[in-house]
Amino acid sequence: MAYLNDNYLKLQAGYLFPEIARRVREFCEANPDAAKRVIRCGIGDVTEPLPPAVIAAMHRAVEELSVRETFRGYGHEQGLESLREKIAQQDYRERGIEIAPDEIFISEGSKSDCGYILDVLGSRNRIAISDPVYPAYVDTNVMAGHTGRADESGRYEGITYLPCRPENHFVPEPPDEPVDIIYLCFPNNPTGAVATREQLANWVEYARANEAILLFDAAYEAYVSDPKIPHSIFEIEGARECAVEFRSFSKNGGFTGVRCGFTVMPKALLVRAGDGRKLPLHSLWHRRWSTKANSVSYPVQRGAEAIYTAEGKEQVRHLIDHYMGNARILREAAEQAGLQVYGGVNAPYIWVQTPAGLTSWQMFDRMLHELNVVVTPGSGFGACGEGFFRISAFNSRENAEEVARRLAKL
Repeated sequence: MAYLNDNYLKLQAGYLFPEIARRVREFCEANPDAAKRVIRCGIGDVTEPLPPAVIAAMHRAVEELSVRETFRGYGHEQGLESLREKIAQQDYRERGIEIAPDEIFISEGSKSDCGYILDVLGSRNRIAISDPVYPAYVDTNVMAGHTGRADESGRYEGITYLPCRPENHFVPEPPDEPVDIIYLCFPNNPTGAVATREQLANWVEYARANEAILLFDAAYEAYVSDPKIPHSIFEIEGARECAVEFRSFSKNGGFTGVRCGFTVMPKALLVRAGDGRKLPLHSLWHRRWSTKANSVSYPVQRGAEAIYTAEGKEQVRHLIDHYMGNARILREAAEQAGLQVYGGVNAPYIWVQTPAGLTSWQMFDRMLHELNVVVTPGSGFGACGEGFFRISAFNSRENAEEVARRLAKL
């Protein structure tokens, strides 16, 4: 009989979002009339159609594949060179950041790469993770065998948890002890917090001093409107020697169902082998990628490339304005309901403190049963998320306005 990877047995209960789906399904089955009124503001999934420029580019790519003369088979394992060049130029060089096209790896999304990176990072690393945090960071480390078991609070042995609370504006501070791998996400999911240039510089300084690596998830960078807030960790001097950046087309171009993103892996970033040698992580990541994947489908990459056209950039801006308009409506409604509210300014998530005495899941149930609104309980993001819940602005304007009206009844 084949043996299981026993690390999977250390995972707790169910992944957060399937658990939410289960509770909502049971509620709807028991309350068919109320089910028709349910509005989902839980999972951060986009609702608006793909930009027309993206659709047109994907159509053209499909047509190319229908003709022998323009048909394409396997592409470059790192992705289309033309797409990587546009990313390097428009996302980085135009911001004064020197990133080369061959330091960019096109993938099916930042969520995937945040887990795949563990293929080339050893189990001897001490992992540091913000709390609250996007659950995939923790669970992929559990699956890879980089942790012990969880305690009663849900925290795993072998992980250094970095508390994010109102007192530090939900931006973690470097720990007193040395760690090897640090996950940072800004703008943050779930809290909607952003990190200043000075705060990120502190992290780069810590990483360089301790020869650590920052895994920087910038999936929501397109939502930053404050010119003082960095869009990339590589805006900080010295970050090329200590950071990897993950980006996604899911939340700016609406690619959640299409799947496309990229990872920036600087060639200057070194890791230590078991024999003490320092080696470039770039070549090892390339070896992993070329062995286990064949990049992303050609029509999808052409669609992603269209985001960098003048037409595509304008259409993406309309999408972001739409979702941030929702965020403003929901944030103001929650404040008017007497709730303490964070986020929702440079990010599409509103982080709300529960009324006194209610746990995160109790507030989830109250919102579902009384208002027929689905939110995300903060405790699902970590121990420090207890006492909060997340409202997602990814929705239609009609739904956002209706949720605002319902919040007035709290």
